[in-house]
This record gives sequence, structure tokens and C-alpha cells, in this order.
Amino acid sequence: MTTWRKSSYSGQGGTGECIEVARLPEAIGIRDSRDSGGGHLRLSRSAFAALVGRLKRG
Repeated sequence: MTTWRKSSYSGQGGTGECIEVARLPEAIGIRDSRDSGGGHLRLSRSAFAALVGRLKRG
């Protein structure tokens, strides 16, 4: 079973802009929490780390 975790920075104002992430075998999954059945992006761990780094830098 995959455990999805909502970002602590997503949509705190009730705007519905939320993402969820999950540890997958050999990858990280990212999905829209409003459409959890609509599929997900699958990124390598290094690609996910690069994405998070870019987001933090603005």
C-alpha cells in the first residue's frame, strides 16, 4: 500500500491547492490531492530533490 502525505505548505488558506507525495519503489510520486484517483507524476529521487531545491530558491 502506498502512503500519500500532504505537503505542509499546500493551500493552507482553503484554496484547495494541495499536492501529496509518496515514497514509491525507486521513485517519488506526486499527485493532486483534489483528484487522487487521476494518476500521479513519478520522479526519480534525484529529480525530486532537484525540484524541491529549485522551489525553495524561488
